[in-house]
Amino acid sequence: MQGSRFAFGPFVLDPGAGTLLRNDDPVAVGYRGLKLLAALVGRPGEILEKAELMDAVWPDTAVEEGNLTVQIAQLRKLLGPPADGGEWISTVPRVGYRFTGAIKQLDRAKRKPLPLPDKPSIAVLPFVNLGNDPEQEAFADGLTEDLITDLSRAPGLFVIARNSTFAYKGKAMDVRAIAEELGVRYLLEGSARRAAGRVRINAQLVDAVSGEHLWAERFDRGLDDIFAVQDEATAKIVEALLGRLRAPPARNRPTNLEAYDLCVRARKLIDDSPQSAREAHLMLTRALALDPDYAEAYRWLAMNHWMGWVHWGEPVEPNRRIALELARKAVAIDPNDAGCHWVLGNLLAYERDFEEADAEFARAFELDPNEADAWATLSDITTLAGRVAEGLEQIRKAFRLNPFPASWYYLTLGQAQYAARDYEAAVETLRRDETYRTSSRRFLAASLAQLGRLDEARAEVELFLVGNPHFTTRHWVWTEPFRDTAMLEHFVDGFRKAGLPD
Repeated sequence: MQGSRFAFGPFVLDPGAGTLLRNDDPVAVGYRGLKLLAALVGRPGEILEKAELMDAVWPDTAVEEGNLTVQIAQLRKLLGPPADGGEWISTVPRVGYRFTGAIKQLDRAKRKPLPLPDKPSIAVLPFVNLGNDPEQEAFADGLTEDLITDLSRAPGLFVIARNSTFAYKGKAMDVRAIAEELGVRYLLEGSARRAAGRVRINAQLVDAVSGEHLWAERFDRGLDDIFAVQDEATAKIVEALLGRLRAPPARNRPTNLEAYDLCVRARKLIDDSPQSAREAHLMLTRALALDPDYAEAYRWLAMNHWMGWVHWGEPVEPNRRIALELARKAVAIDPNDAGCHWVLGNLLAYERDFEEADAEFARAFELDPNEADAWATLSDITTLAGRVAEGLEQIRKAFRLNPFPASWYYLTLGQAQYAARDYEAAVETLRRDETYRTSSRRFLAASLAQLGRLDEARAEVELFLVGNPHFTTRHWVWTEPFRDTAMLEHFVDGFRKAGLPD
């Protein structure tokens, strides 16, 4: 799933990997320079206006035009003149700049195939919405997500997480190529149509190695039977892969389809931004008004309140108390849902109730060892406990289950690399497009400071404080679930060296 690479003269630019090579040797170019060069070579021969380039290099940030001039000058010096004379980047007076060199777009850098696990492995591709109503897209997505959840709870299966399979939504790709990128042998694909109180689902299970169809079925039922259809499909897929039925404990299911639709929509908005989180809060509150015993809605609402006070600057109380109450209620309603247990475990860690938190995470993995988000969340808690090698192993496990994860996985990885004092690796991780410009900048700044790159560190601090003007190291330490004094002091040392407020 990586993007294109561009060759010009002796150079090869890979914007996705954040690298520039000259005759196959790495060129030391800063993050801003890479973004600027990528913008220019991506549209060779075109005049790019200054404002457009500044948006590409400093998104969502107001900077003076002189910063662009400095970056252009540094790029020209770094690239040197082309072999035939002239220049790579020409100035268009009072307008902008143009890349004048000959560009060859190389084939997409092929992602190295992941090794197959030692158990049957499967990815559920996003089901296609065959209905004429675009509003039913969320229903098809929810069906996909629920099948992923149900399959991942089956003992003996390795199941890729939702975020990674949805990277292929709307893309026409060969199943063998997808399976290689995700590191699985089997793919489930299908379609759904929902109309007039009925649902029609087509699903097929494919062996990506042989191309053989192991199982295929069509379900045509009343909409009220949707969860029974999910259970039936899951059981048949598990039987096809394992040769026997080993049904996991039953999950709590919603009794109201409108509540289900609201929860499906809300779960995508939880960690996008403070604005989307508020929208998710309204959806989840409405879902629970319609279905007061809907465990999944309670756990997502618990996360919504937790993120409010930990990440979005909302008041600590009553959000902290409400989050814990909601998470406990979710577990009480559905003790067989791994998601409810790891959410409660996370909140308990922030309450410094580490013994109970550890027990909740253990129960979550007992119910669902494929829960990638739980492994990533636990990595954060383990790292702050001072068990860095264990934390790194947990986040790597999360990445294996979720090869194309949400941006916060990279933040968690970068934090663990900082904790391991591997500052160069942390900088590389935290400057990836997936996570850069989020709250990860504080760990990026600390890593740069520990490397002695204080000017870069302070520039990152300045940008971080634009979006987090009330941040203090003291408050951050108070909120985070540290249980190792040396680890706490290591983070505080990096924050202070970078210039983050005490």
